[in-house]
Amino acid sequence: MTIDFKGQVAIVTGAGGGLGKQHALALAARGAKVLVNDLGGDVRGDGGSVSAAQAVVDEIRAAGGEALANGASVTDFEAVKAMVQQAVDAWGRVDILVNNAGILRDKSFAKMELADFKLVMDVHVMGAVHCTKAVWPLMQAQNYGRVVMTTSSSGLYGNFGQANYGAAKMALAGLMQTLSIEGEKNNIRVNCLAPTAATRMTEGLMPEQVLKALDPSAVVPAMLVMASVDAPNRTIICAGAGSFEVAHITLTQGVHLGVGPDTADRLAAAMAQVTDRQGETVPLSGSAQGALEVGKALAAHGG
Repeated sequence: MTIDFKGQVAIVTGAGGGLGKQHALALAARGAKVLVNDLGGDVRGDGGSVSAAQAVVDEIRAAGGEALANGASVTDFEAVKAMVQQAVDAWGRVDILVNNAGILRDKSFAKMELADFKLVMDVHVMGAVHCTKAVWPLMQAQNYGRVVMTTSSSGLYGNFGQANYGAAKMALAGLMQTLSIEGEKNNIRVNCLAPTAATRMTEGLMPEQVLKALDPSAVVPAMLVMASVDAPNRTIICAGAGSFEVAHITLTQGVHLGVGPDTADRLAAAMAQVTDRQGETVPLSGSAQGALEVGKALAAHGG
């Protein structure tokens, strides 16, 4: 196995079962010391017990690996900081963070309570922010870090009944875009994993035959690549059922129409050209949009 984590320390959130458990087991199998975090609640985020995390730790230890259990809620920044300190006290460093913890509160937007929207945002977005913020200074100081955000096709492309989950998952893609730029000088690489996997969060959403094909372990190779020394940076890897793809947020070449009282009408007439994907780009940063637009404006006026 060329991907090796010997001497490295990993934290995996939401690792008491499902995809997070498979992440933790795989990292440990390749030599990482793993802090297994799990609140131990249900798929809605209710309840809590460290027993799920401890069971994964016991499995890792039985296989000859090193692991610790942690029951912190990722929504509690003080608890998250204590979790990171637990890893540092035991092993001296943190090399890998896999932000996997999440919950579902699915309903159509019309029927969704705002409390259910906010809680999903808090767990997915602020949970990842808390964990990443807690490890970031360590990774900067050691000039090394690998952070994996868990996004979703529900965020990238939308899914009925998941306005809260989709908004949270797309927010993580945006967080990754900026952190990958800011972390580059310290060799901190930040990427997103968009998994298609059968977990507690997908039960009842797909036929049983499909769920069997979507074993969570089939997603893990993408995480291992993103956690490795040779990881990409600023990449959204989609994975499921043994297949792997990359999603891009792109910018079309568009058209310059200028500014005038009839611009909206001309834009409506030109939408086919504006949406034409020929020559579209994957911008290196948000400034690319402004650079394209200003460049076209100057060219149109002979600048």
